[in-house]
Amino acid sequence: MARSERLSATSLERSTPPERFAFETTAELEPSAQPVGQPRAVAAVRFGVAMADHGYNVFALGPNGTGKRHFIADFLAREAAQRPAPPDLAYVHDFAEPSRPRALTLPPGRAIALRDDMLRLVEEVAVALPAAFEADEYQTRLQAIEEDFKRRTAGRLESLRERAAAQQVAMVQTPEGMAFAPLRDGEVVGPEAFARLPEDDRQRLQRDIGGLQRELQAVLRELPRVRREHRTRVRELHERISAAAIGDPIDETAARYADVDGVPEYLEGVRRDLIANARDVIRLREHQESDPFAGTQPRAAGELPFWRRYRVNVLVDRTGAEGAPVVFEDHPTHQNLVGRIDHVPQQGALVTDFMLLRPGALHRANGGYLVLEALKLLQQPFAWDALKRALRSGRLHTEPPGQSLGLLSTVTLEPEPVPLAVKVVLLGDRQLYYLLTALDPDMLDLFKVAADFDDVIDRTPESEVAYASLIAAIGHSHDLRAFDRGAVARVFDAAARHAGDTARLSANTGALADVLREADHWAGVAGREVVAAEDVQRAIDQQTFRADRIQARLREAMLRDTLHVETDGERVGQVNGLSVFELASHRFGRPSRITARVRIGRGDVLDIEREVALGGPVHSKGVLILTSLLAARFAAERPLSLSASLVFEQSYGGVEGDSASVAEFVALLSAIAEVPVRQALAVTGAVDQFGRAQPIGGVNEKVEGFFDLCAARGLTGDHGVLVPETNVPHLLLKREVVDAVRDGRFHVYPIADVDQAAELLTGLPVGAPGPDGRCPPGSIGARVQARLERLAQAWAEAVRRGGASPD
Repeated sequence: MARSERLSATSLERSTPPERFAFETTAELEPSAQPVGQPRAVAAVRFGVAMADHGYNVFALGPNGTGKRHFIADFLAREAAQRPAPPDLAYVHDFAEPSRPRALTLPPGRAIALRDDMLRLVEEVAVALPAAFEADEYQTRLQAIEEDFKRRTAGRLESLRERAAAQQVAMVQTPEGMAFAPLRDGEVVGPEAFARLPEDDRQRLQRDIGGLQRELQAVLRELPRVRREHRTRVRELHERISAAAIGDPIDETAARYADVDGVPEYLEGVRRDLIANARDVIRLREHQESDPFAGTQPRAAGELPFWRRYRVNVLVDRTGAEGAPVVFEDHPTHQNLVGRIDHVPQQGALVTDFMLLRPGALHRANGGYLVLEALKLLQQPFAWDALKRALRSGRLHTEPPGQSLGLLSTVTLEPEPVPLAVKVVLLGDRQLYYLLTALDPDMLDLFKVAADFDDVIDRTPESEVAYASLIAAIGHSHDLRAFDRGAVARVFDAAARHAGDTARLSANTGALADVLREADHWAGVAGREVVAAEDVQRAIDQQTFRADRIQARLREAMLRDTLHVETDGERVGQVNGLSVFELASHRFGRPSRITARVRIGRGDVLDIEREVALGGPVHSKGVLILTSLLAARFAAERPLSLSASLVFEQSYGGVEGDSASVAEFVALLSAIAEVPVRQALAVTGAVDQFGRAQPIGGVNEKVEGFFDLCAARGLTGDHGVLVPETNVPHLLLKREVVDAVRDGRFHVYPIADVDQAAELLTGLPVGAPGPDGRCPPGSIGARVQARLERLAQAWAEAVRRGGASPD
């Protein structure tokens, strides 16, 4: 394998030339808020919104900051504007089933009108009904009914009394009821006096009293029927008077809503209930007029408890709405989604009625679009299940969460369910989406459309134009200064660095907007009318400065040798590896000292990080791969008679990833061959079982982390970093590194395999085995073979002496 050649400054110069852009400033560009480089996600959203079939709701997945919320808000607003406004929603009292309020859907703006009309109707009825019962017509008719009743009851009894008196019999009232007794000289005859009467007189009186008693019984039997007829006639009179008094107001109201389903039927129920409770209205009026505590300003009739049943509870008002609603619910609790039923204290108890129904986001979004954050939705108890139940049934039930689970046994309201026609868009990251699809069988039935927003944008001439228009749009929306093309070029460089690829740009518009706003601020501090490249660079530098306290402290610890990392000289079995730390939005590279020790053993490589539970599974996998590579290279046909140990020195946290595999392999070779390693170089890269170097993440941060340490100690021209050659397209190093490479004070070496890495780090070739299986003399391979042979001989001698292996 040929020795790796260092990269030139020209090859590392990846900055975007301002001349690439045809504009001078972004003021010349047409702002575009459309997502750049997201054709898959855009097509999915368009499809999901256009599909009216059940279950075609949308889950927009992707990392935060990719602009998915802004795009969906803008797209839904444009779609909603082309659709008609959905109807209003109101709840009214159900006179047949008071615990089940009725839902009314009315054309936009009509629910408020109905509410106001009902308030006016109540005010009119509260005056008209008492007035009707005070009128002469009612009094005359009632008097006629009462006189007829008296005639048919008291008149017949009086007639019977007179006939009895003519027969010398008195009709008297006793504790047991009406009775007859004989008379003599106007006085009732007692039992003893009656016994002294002549026989003929006694018999005659008994016959007369018997006949009168039969007539009295006939009259008394007829009295209940007469009273019922009387009550019926009075009730019918009340109903006629009440119907006449309220007829015109109700008929006029019904005529205004004859075209609205459900309202005429509801008003007929109001009519029947008012007629049935007319006397209560009158008594309420009389009580108000006679109440000395009523005050000088009486309450409106509609505010009194009795009249609440005739009010209209408007849950959703679309007055003046243009198009369908787009609702963003940022706190999707169960109640905020499906509505709630409030209660008020009354005489020590909590009571409720239909006027205490409150709408949820699904009510407001019905007929349009509802956008929810998936994580927030899942964090709220019962909210996810409530949403699924509503979408699955196509009906919206307003009920306490305990009621749907069968946990409430108390009597409460059961409002009539509302037909639901809403398109739901959930926003979340990819992990959450795939967890839901794996764990919830309803997920793919209800959210059939996945809009996957990419993290990065392929860098093409077309996408660069669109990205520049996006920069102009963000500046326009935040009222920022225009950016000159040099500033735009620097923003492109920052976006490519964020994407970690020279051929791509970051799709994180949130981070982009932060840089633009901060660059505008620094341009203002500098007194510039147009944002320049130095303002963008200052914004980026200040972001780093605000976040790099821990990075600076770690570097300071290395400079003070509290954390021991050597950057000059040579050491056997010690290699400078590179790792990446990520704290919030700040990423930085940290050099780490990786050491290896070997001794006689059974061919195992001990991963100390794993043994103490600090190594992650990927790192452990990398160690196993390099162990396999070592055995395949140098012990394919003989036992590997050594034991080795690998460790990240002074590492007190977890170690994960396989990007240190090349460094660990070279450390092993150095320890076995007893060949020193140049400490002025650091290396990063994963390795496969054939020794090929594989790409890793965070290559820029790793190179710059070692550069910063070396620069702080003084660059000598020997310092450098080895990176997998497949990572070269990802190199977007800061200006100081590129300048140091140009001046020959720092170097970046691309490596294709571990052999190139070992040769650069030790100055010796690894050497490939010849036909006899021996590596060339003086090579690392020859030294490894020689050392392994000595260890094998020592193993055999130990077994011969003690009869057991050294381990």
